[in-house]
Amino acid sequence: MDLDLRQVRYAVALADELHFGRAADRLTIAQQTLSAQIRTLEKRLGVPLFTRDRRHVALTPAGETFAERGRRLLVDAERLVDEVTHTRTPLRIDVVAEGLPSTLLIHHLRTQAPDLPFEVLQSHGMAAALPRLLTGDLDIAFGRPFGLGRPLGAALATMPVGLDPIGVIIPADHPLADRDEVPLASLADHPLLIHAADESAEWHDWADQAVAAFGLKVATRVRGHGRTSALAAVQALRHPVFGRAS
Repeated sequence: MDLDLRQVRYAVALADELHFGRAADRLTIAQQTLSAQIRTLEKRLGVPLFTRDRRHVALTPAGETFAERGRRLLVDAERLVDEVTHTRTPLRIDVVAEGLPSTLLIHHLRTQAPDLPFEVLQSHGMAAALPRLLTGDLDIAFGRPFGLGRPLGAALATMPVGLDPIGVIIPADHPLADRDEVPLASLADHPLLIHAADESAEWHDWADQAVAAFGLKVATRVRGHGRTSALAAVQALRHPVFGRAS
């Protein structure tokens, strides 16, 4: 039988998400269309790829094999088109935001691989970059791979590249300003300002865990991203805020 690459892509997306709604959103198609295409593919193959009920979707052994080989097939198809058309798909990198250590990679790429085409994006967080990683619109993203509100999916891999030291930003006349170090326990009497972009679910999760773990209080939450925005919020509202120390 001839495989339809579109159906392969649909099956791989569902294997990654194990949820028809999320997979359909990722593919930008209707959930009913995805379900019908999966049934058609299974009928043509003569084996079930998924088991599903109203609450769960799971891969069968045949489905696991199909998803693994299907991912390779989709990559090979893209490479085939690139070779035949003499084009090179750019490496698409999300650096979170300007000024972070991840932006140093771009300078490295320009000096070490001047002929490599690449695109730089700023999603302001791993949670915001995740959908584009899953659809293949992004190749690499930086961020905290926890607290995203959804699983990464079997198609993605993570590796640690660094730990970012966290400090506390406070007004110059704040009672804690004369200390060289501010133990987290000493912040219990000084409610915090939580400054994060709406799309930075992983940063919200990190802050909430720190607040719960050390018995801290939250004074207010402010939407925004970038150190300039955080500094302006601290000056205006006079509350300490977590920030990168590097």
